[in-house]
Amino acid sequence: MKKSLAILGALSAAALMLAGCTDSGAAPSATSPETGAASGDLVKVRVAALPIAETGALWGAIEEGIFAEHGLELEIVPAQGGAQAIPALLSGDIQFAIGQPFGPIRADLQDLGIVIFSNYASSLPDGTDVNAVVALGGSGITSPKDLAGKKVSVNSLGAAGDLTIRKAVQDDGGDPSAIQFVEVAFPDVKAQLEAGTIDAGWVPDPFRGQILGAGGVSVVAPYQATIPGLSVLTNFTTQDLIDSDPELVADYAAAMAEALEWAADNEDAVRNAIATNLKIPAEAAAAITLPNFTAELNTDDIETLGALAVEFGYIDAEPDYERMIQLQ
Repeated sequence: MKKSLAILGALSAAALMLAGCTDSGAAPSATSPETGAASGDLVKVRVAALPIAETGALWGAIEEGIFAEHGLELEIVPAQGGAQAIPALLSGDIQFAIGQPFGPIRADLQDLGIVIFSNYASSLPDGTDVNAVVALGGSGITSPKDLAGKKVSVNSLGAAGDLTIRKAVQDDGGDPSAIQFVEVAFPDVKAQLEAGTIDAGWVPDPFRGQILGAGGVSVVAPYQATIPGLSVLTNFTTQDLIDSDPELVADYAAAMAEALEWAADNEDAVRNAIATNLKIPAEAAAAITLPNFTAELNTDDIETLGALAVEFGYIDAEPDYERMIQLQ
C-alpha cells in the first residue's frame, strides 16, 4: 500500500462539515495551489466530493498512490451535492469538485465560469442501477406514478435527481407537478422515512441497501428510466483555474483518468475503501452496486439533460455547452 493521504470523509461527520465547505460567505481556508514548488514536493489540492459509495474510487486511488505519482496530495472535503460545492470553488477554498452535471449547468447560465472537464461515474443502462427512489414497505408506493402528491427527498433540489424523477412519473402516467420535493442528505433519508416526514427518498448505495434491507421497496431508478447511462458525477473546476494554472488542471485530470481506470479494474479495492471511509461492514460494501467509473463523458447525455430541464421549467435556456464542457 502506498502513501496514504489526508481523507476527511467520515459519514457521521459529513453533515457537520458541509457548512464549512460550501458557505460562500466563509473565508477561504486555502488559496489555489502553486505548481512551482520545489522538485519532489506534492502540490496540495482540495476536492469536494459526496460521502457516498461512488467516492470509493477516489479514496482507493489516493491510498494506491495514484495522485501522489502525479505530484498531488488530495484533501477530500465532504459536500452534500455538486451545486453546494460551487461557492467553495468560486471562493478558492477548493480547487476541484465531483458532483452532478446540473450544478455546472445552472452555474453556466449565471456566467459563473464553472467548467466540466471530465466524467467521473455513470449510471448503468440496465439491471440494478446505482441510485433509486425508495419507500417503506407499507407505504403503498410501488410505481413512479404513485409519487404524485407525495413528499419525496433528494440531496440537492433543482438538479438531475428531482428532474429525472419528474420525467419518470410523467412517463408512468402520473402528475409530476404534484410531487413535493424536499432536500435531505442521503444519510438522513432512512430516519426521515421511518419518522414519516417524507414518503419516499432518492438515494444511492449504501443508503438504498440499508432501506431495502429493512423491508423497503425500490420504486424507480430515475436515471435509467429517463436517460439510461447518464453521468452520475462529473469532475469540474473554474475557468479561472484553467486559465491561471493549466498545468495543475492537466495534472489533476490525468491523475483522475488513471484513478478511474484503476477503480474500474480493482472493484475489491474500491469496496474496501468504501467500507473504511463510510465506516460500514465489509459485507455491506460487497453488496453495493458500483457505477461505471470512467473519465469519458457522454456530452450528448448532458445536452439531453439540459433540454429536459428546459422542458420542465428548471431553467429558461440551455447552457453554452462548448463553454461549460472543456474535456481535458
